[in-house]
Amino acid sequence: MAERARARFCPLRTLPAFARDASVAHAVYSPEKRHPVEVGAVDQEHLVQWLSRRTGKALKVPRLDALGYELVGGRLLPGDVGARAQFMFQNAQGVRITLYLGALAPTTEPAEASGETAFRFAQEGPVPGFYWVDQGFGYALSGPLSRDALMALAEAVYRQL
Repeated sequence: MAERARARFCPLRTLPAFARDASVAHAVYSPEKRHPVEVGAVDQEHLVQWLSRRTGKALKVPRLDALGYELVGGRLLPGDVGARAQFMFQNAQGVRITLYLGALAPTTEPAEASGETAFRFAQEGPVPGFYWVDQGFGYALSGPLSRDALMALAEAVYRQL
């Protein structure tokens, strides 16, 4: 797994809360019919610029078309150390998944000997998801899918970001 998902280490104590926040945000916004996102996919360029500015990192929306998911849009959410972003995707059957991301609190704890962490699966919130850290930013992909289906999507997202 480490070969497929190399990322800088962040202590696990900060990640489960992040993963739960992602799961809760998914559960709150994904059922919405009229307002699931603040900015729709039709304004993707504006969405990416706005969320990049607010999160302090140049963001990119992964393309998940090959896996059957198209961008619905995104929104700005609060986080413990600043703004978080959520991108929502939907397949032809109406199943929605969300990519939640944002900066994580810095830590003074030593990194693991390998300096890497792999995708981690979380079921602590209302929906399952995979989460990982890369260069101080947390990422979580959540949705009502099987572990294998979520993993395939998480790997596609990671490769693109």
